[in-house]
Amino acid sequence: MKAYILINIRVGSVSEVVRHLRRVPNVVEANMTFGPYDAVAIVESDDVNHLGRILADEIQPIPGITETLTCLAVQV
Repeated sequence: MKAYILINIRVGSVSEVVRHLRRVPNVVEANMTFGPYDAVAIVESDDVNHLGRILADEIQPIPGITETLTCLAVQV
């Protein structure tokens, strides 16, 4: 399962948060973005429960992250 995590970050912390995201297991890509979100992380997980644990235990606690929005990818 793949998910795109859209992330808002406290001003001045974007570079540090993106570097931290890139070290999180299951994060296959993380980048700063322009627009309503400051960064996006692509996460691959076994299932939705595993994804939830990654978000709750590894991503949301990163200092500087203020908000996340998870978009599940589907194949058509």
